[in-house]
Amino acid sequence: MTVNIGVHDANPSLYHLSRLGLLEQLLEPLGETVAWHQIGGLATARALADGTIDFGGTGSTPPLSAQAAGLDLVYAAVSAPRPGHGALLVRADSDIESLADLKGRTVHLAVGSWQTHFLGESLAAHGLSYGRDITAARSTADSYRRLLDCSVDAWVAQGAELFAARRAGRVRTLVEAGDVIADRSVFFTRRDVADTRAELVGLIVRALQHADDWAAAHLDEAADIAAADQGGTAADWREALATLPWRLEPVSDAFLAEQQEAADILAEAGFLPRPVTVADARHAALDQAATSALATGQEN
Repeated sequence: MTVNIGVHDANPSLYHLSRLGLLEQLLEPLGETVAWHQIGGLATARALADGTIDFGGTGSTPPLSAQAAGLDLVYAAVSAPRPGHGALLVRADSDIESLADLKGRTVHLAVGSWQTHFLGESLAAHGLSYGRDITAARSTADSYRRLLDCSVDAWVAQGAELFAARRAGRVRTLVEAGDVIADRSVFFTRRDVADTRAELVGLIVRALQHADDWAAAHLDEAADIAAADQGGTAADWREALATLPWRLEPVSDAFLAEQQEAADILAEAGFLPRPVTVADARHAALDQAATSALATGQEN
């Protein structure tokens, strides 16, 4: 049987796993194979729901949007917090000194990604609403240039782009993502897969940790691959990759509380069409499978 996995460039664990052959090695003794599907993070939940893929990973916001849309997805595992992964930037000479100054301004970000969670929670802490007090515009390849030419007022940057912008010295950090949210990678599957193939999902989680172990031990090589494939310099990619924890965790009460806080804020702001109960997406068998898989991975 073939397990179908969605992968996209912004999820480093899946990105490396799809290139290393580690999951294929784990599945071969079971007579299983894997097919990789290039699917954007915002399309991952829908691809799971319609059966295109069986497993995927994104940041924190897409599974909340999926729940709000009535898609029956369940969490498989999460990364450890990623405190250096992203930040909200303004021009070095901007008159924006605090989040309160963003009221009425335009912010470029990857709308619908973890960045929506980050910005929504940052604004809420200052009495502002993502849906009412700012204009959230989808970031593009020229977001950095548009920030510098005053076309936008702030920009949520991540990864190599963040380090490249900081190195140039023309931006200022307004808020670090890690000061507001845990900013985890989140991995999930359909409920029917969890109900019938929890052990298979556990193997995928174990393979993801093996891929993370490889990346942590080969940062220069991982940076060269990312720069050649996605653009930017290897030096900026290495700095970005070095900030990541490269460690997966089972779903925990703390993670569910983080997600519930985000869901409540985004529903109140109108980004989510209705409130959701995050705990409905927890699956006991997957919790057990992930805990066992990660413990086994540490022993190997």
